Amino acid sequence: MMNLYSGTTDPFSHRCRIVLYEKGMDFEVIDVDLFNKPEDIAIINPYNRVPVLVDRDLVLYESNIINEYIDERFPHPQLMPPDPIMRARARQLLHTFEHELFEHIPTLEANQKGVDKTRAHVRDHLIQLAPIFTKQKFMLGDEFSMLDVAIAPLLWRLEHYGIELPKAASQLMKYAERIFSRQGFIDALTPSEKVMRR
Repeated sequence: MMNLYSGTTDPFSHRCRIVLYEKGMDFEVIDVDLFNKPEDIAIINPYNRVPVLVDRDLVLYESNIINEYIDERFPHPQLMPPDPIMRARARQLLHTFEHELFEHIPTLEANQKGVDKTRAHVRDHLIQLAPIFTKQKFMLGDEFSMLDVAIAPLLWRLEHYGIELPKAASQLMKYAERIFSRQGFIDALTPSEKVMRR
């Protein structure tokens, strides 16, 4: 059985939980207190971070790598596009999400100096995504994909991070609600995450 070491409020762990629940697999989530991590996390992940997936002798860290492995090992429902060109585009967008949005999460979570500038940066990048959803249900069209998984934890935490989107981003928020209503997303939420949003 797969074990996922997962932070109860960690957005990267949240991504992995979503994929596991979307796949309907047999797995165990091991909750990790991010402020008091057990020593074995540093042993299995040299960066001492979650999420970490342990599948027999295989140990993986970094959420996008974990999620692609799960998607390839359990191909139904498929979350990465089967076409090599679309898959490459999806990976490129995942990379963009990491650098334009998710690398700012530590600043948002710690409410550090310069947080207002960071909030504005994240908000502006999200606003740029909004027009996509006037013509399609999800990031890559009508099918839920790994890109939707990747961005969902951030959209869920906007209020928690103090990011307000303008009316111009209403299509993005409708898109977010579509994701939030999926059973896999609902099942993946921890009690601590449920209270992040009213």
